[in-house]
Amino acid sequence: MLVYMSREKRPGYEHNKKAGAMNALVRASAIMSNGPFILNLDCDHYVYNSQAFRDGMCFMMDSGGDRIGYVQFPQRFDGIDPPSVRYANRNTVFFDVNMCALDGTMGPVCVGTGCLFRRIALYGFDPPRSKEYGGCCSCCFPKMHKIKSSVAALEESCGLRMADYDEGETYIFALSKKFGRSYFLVNSIPVAEFQGRPLCDNCVVKNGRPPGALTVPRELLDADTIAEAINVISCDYENKTEWGRCVGWIYGSVTEDLVTGYRMQSRGWKSVYCVTKRGAFRGTTPINLTDHLHQVLRWSSASIEIFFSRDNAMLASRRMKFLQKIAYLNLGIYPFISIFLIVYCFLPALCLCSGQFIVQELSLTFLIYLLAISLTTSMLAVLEIKWSGISLEEWWWNEQFWLIGGTSAHIIAMLQGLLKVTAGIETSFILKSMSGGNDVDDEFKWTSLIFLPIVIIVVNLIAITVGVTRAIYSEIPQWSRLLGGVIFSFWVLAHLYPCAKGLMGRKRRTPAIVFLVRPPRHHDFAAVGGH
Repeated sequence: MLVYMSREKRPGYEHNKKAGAMNALVRASAIMSNGPFILNLDCDHYVYNSQAFRDGMCFMMDSGGDRIGYVQFPQRFDGIDPPSVRYANRNTVFFDVNMCALDGTMGPVCVGTGCLFRRIALYGFDPPRSKEYGGCCSCCFPKMHKIKSSVAALEESCGLRMADYDEGETYIFALSKKFGRSYFLVNSIPVAEFQGRPLCDNCVVKNGRPPGALTVPRELLDADTIAEAINVISCDYENKTEWGRCVGWIYGSVTEDLVTGYRMQSRGWKSVYCVTKRGAFRGTTPINLTDHLHQVLRWSSASIEIFFSRDNAMLASRRMKFLQKIAYLNLGIYPFISIFLIVYCFLPALCLCSGQFIVQELSLTFLIYLLAISLTTSMLAVLEIKWSGISLEEWWWNEQFWLIGGTSAHIIAMLQGLLKVTAGIETSFILKSMSGGNDVDDEFKWTSLIFLPIVIIVVNLIAITVGVTRAIYSEIPQWSRLLGGVIFSFWVLAHLYPCAKGLMGRKRRTPAIVFLVRPPRHHDFAAVGGH
């Protein structure tokens, strides 16, 4: 069955962008097909391996898989030529290192596209046996854990359980308040839960689905079913319901996928990272520096908003494991690291210009301390590379863009998020094309985001020149201090090299930096007047 849906939109009704569209699709599909699993793909992605559907469903329908809320696949991209990879466009370290590491806790975070959801988990229900895990204190208070386990055993036969269910209400009435006044939608919920259960073919599987239960043929769609599917995607259907707050994709964030996955794992659902030999899905990604920075700015701004919202990992429920809370907390605070990165980038230049090194004396203790830190970080990098199978070049590209993004998009996102949270001020950055070539994808687009990296590059170059000049013409040259400052400055410049190369342009085109420093000419004003 292939259905194209166009939801109703009216002035005065908030359509909630992508999250609202996904919730409308969830309701319409529940009426028409009611599959127990839902695959989310962005419009710029396509299926590259059809067997990935089976791989994801095998995790969820295996023994013990009824507690898996979603299966996340890595994102793979097309159309990235080797020169563009220097901006870490493939996000290889994130998808092949970080996400695999999270698979050892409660599972990876939800990154949106390429994610297979369990329908019941999206509906806001608790996972089966949700009270078995007693949180961080279960090991310290075993008696309390035993009591909770006994309660969980009593609720084991209950397939659907809501955290905010009022015992005084009838179950159907509670579902109607939560999901809206649609008889078809409410009745489809237990059916979807039953179809998504593991197959009860051995004594290990509890509360499973008997063999042959899904062989019953489906009824054909009639006019009443189609009319109800249209009704549940109307613009006013979500009024006085929990859609967007506790049910479906969560509203109010640019990264609604991350928040939705966080809410699932906070209720106790687990996730799985599925890496297939042949890439499951492929898509497109920004290939030039400025577009990629703008994308990072959106993600960083959303992280700041999440940190100052009720979805902060420090406020997560006890069902979420401690290490998983640390992982989500890191996703909320990483833009704040940009403050220290900027200090570190300017510190070598300050040492060269002032003639003073970071420490007054290069003692043996300091050198041993510096060597220990350098060896430790190098060993961690080698461990990541060997464990994940990525190349050293890809790891270095990620390190370079980490510094570029930290000194540009992250610091702006931090200021932008603080202004929005404290004063309610919305700000945005406009990308302006600075190239007249025909290659649109590779053109340089000026944005305020790259101003600070340019300043860091220029300041460090000037500082190296000042330091070398002082050492040459000094009566008593202090080459040790000069060498230390120059090494650290070159290390900063090596990380910012892709940014400088992007500014200078490539091939036979005029360097983009010329457009930034040249004075305006007469035909520039004429062109503006022509519009």
